[in-house]
Amino acid sequence: MVHSIQDPHNGQPVLWHGPSPAAARLAVILVHGRGGSAEDMLGLAEELGVRDVAYAAPQAAGHTWYPYSFLAPIAQNEPGISSGLRVLSGLVGALEQQGHASNRIAIIGFSQGACLALEFAARHAHRYAAVVGLSGGLIGPPGTPRNYDGSLEGTPVFLGCSDADPHIPLERVHESAEVFRQLGAAVDERIYRQMGHTVNPDELQAVNALLATGPMSQDFG
Repeated sequence: MVHSIQDPHNGQPVLWHGPSPAAARLAVILVHGRGGSAEDMLGLAEELGVRDVAYAAPQAAGHTWYPYSFLAPIAQNEPGISSGLRVLSGLVGALEQQGHASNRIAIIGFSQGACLALEFAARHAHRYAAVVGLSGGLIGPPGTPRNYDGSLEGTPVFLGCSDADPHIPLERVHESAEVFRQLGAAVDERIYRQMGHTVNPDELQAVNALLATGPMSQDFG
């Protein structure tokens, strides 16, 4: 398939960093925010400093996964949302084919990418190595039904956000944390005073710890 109006992110590049998936202890999918890039997220991978991990950073068409706020009616943000979710699903499938079961795959997103990553994990609930939403929340306007199937089976889910984020209402972070708890995740929700829309050292340390303590080499063939 090729890029189309109906599937705008199909065929966009994916950048890789670190060892090959076949040689890596974990695989991590990094999802950039609005106006960001795959290169930005590989910079985040460098800051995390976990060396035995294969990082994959997909690029959104036009540097945005969907056009409007994640709080807008979902239909207004289509086909971008569905196209972006298919990109993540395709990456997970490709990594599984290379020997990484879902419990050896982590999904990390920032801002708009955090929203997409969290929505993907909720819609495709399995045991992942970790799910991380940095300044994000589940997609949809207030009152959106959260009738997700499956179980995250104890997956560590980290949600970090400011109490004064101009794009992410605090209530949506709390709601997302509760949804993931109901899906069986082990949720670490951290709210930072007056941080704004960014990533801080405490979050980087927390994510580093999640990746550094994931499945070790003796746990797989």
